[in-house]
Amino acid sequence: MIDVVALGEVMLRFDPGEGRIRTARSFQVWEGGGEYNVVRGLRRCFGLRTAVVTALADNAVGRLVEDLILQGGVDTSLIRWIADDGIGRTARNGLNFVERGYGIRGALGVSDRAHTAVSQLRKGDVDWDTVFSGGVRWFHTGGIFAGLSDTTVDVADEAMAAARRHGVTISYDPNYRPSLWAGRGDADAAREVDLRLARQADVVVGALGLAGTYPGQARIAADEVADALAAVTGLLPGAKVLATTLREVPSAGINDWSSAAWSAETGFVTGPRMPGLHVLDRIGSGDGFAAGLMYGLLSDTGLERALAYGTAHGALTMTTPGDVSMASLAEVEALIAGGSAHVSR
Repeated sequence: MIDVVALGEVMLRFDPGEGRIRTARSFQVWEGGGEYNVVRGLRRCFGLRTAVVTALADNAVGRLVEDLILQGGVDTSLIRWIADDGIGRTARNGLNFVERGYGIRGALGVSDRAHTAVSQLRKGDVDWDTVFSGGVRWFHTGGIFAGLSDTTVDVADEAMAAARRHGVTISYDPNYRPSLWAGRGDADAAREVDLRLARQADVVVGALGLAGTYPGQARIAADEVADALAAVTGLLPGAKVLATTLREVPSAGINDWSSAAWSAETGFVTGPRMPGLHVLDRIGSGDGFAAGLMYGLLSDTGLERALAYGTAHGALTMTTPGDVSMASLAEVEALIAGGSAHVSR
C-alpha cells in the first residue's frame, strides 16, 4: 500500500560540482523534480511508502532516470512509458543543468524540457480512481507540473478531483517558474492556474507565492508574513494549512532559513530560525521542507512540530549535492533538538 503519491516531471540533473555549466568537462547526474523530490524525501528520510506518477520516453536516458528513482526507493509502477522515436521528435526526457553558485554568484539552472513525455499527458491517460483506491493517504502536485503545457493543468485538476472523491489529503505547491510561462501568458496565467488548483488543496506549501497580484511580485518582510498568509486564506477558503519557507540570501553559500504556517485550528505559528546556515546546494530545499511538513502532519505531531520537521529537513537537504535529500530521520530530529556539527563517532 502506498502512503503518498506525487504527480510531476522527473528530470535528469547535470551537476558540474564547483564549476560552471559553460566551462564544464564532466558532470555528475542526479534525478530531480519539484513534486518528485517531496516523495523521494518522504521515502528515504521519513520511511513512508511513496510513488510518482510521471511519463518518460522509453530509451536509455529514461531508463537511467528510472534506475535513479528506484535507488531512491520510490515506487515506479505508475510511470507511463512513451515509445521512443529515436531522436525525441515526438517525446523526450527532460534535462536540467544546475550550478550551485558561490559567494556573490547565485545558483543557475538551465532546463531543457520542452516537449517532454510528461508534458504531453492529457486527461484520461491515468486511471486515478485505481491509483487512489488502494489506501493512499496523501496526494501532492504543484505549479511546475501544471505549467509544463496547456494539458497538464487539466491532468492535475482531474487527479485532485479523484483524490477528493477517495478522501485523500491533497497538497499543492505553486512553485512558480518564469521559464515555463514565457510566451504563454507569463505570471498572470500562472497565477490563474495556481488559484484554480490551490483552491482544491487541503495543504498549500509555498503559500507566500500566492501573495500579491502575480507570482513573485511581493517582497515580504519577516514582520509582514502573518498578514500575508492571512490575505492568502481569503483566496483559499477551503485550505486547512498554509505553509512557507522564509529565506534571506546574504550569499549563495550562507542563507538565513526559517518557516511559518497558518491553520484554522492553531492560527499563525513560526518554525525554528537558522540564521547563517551554510549551504552546499540549495536546489530542492523547499521540497525537503514540504516532505518534513507532510511527515509531521501525517504523524499528527501538531503544526508547530510539523514545521520543525520541515525546516530541519530542508536545511539538511542544502548540505548535500543534488536535488534530493540524503538526510536521515535521526539527523532531522537531532537538529530539531539542537544538535551541532560536531563529529559523531
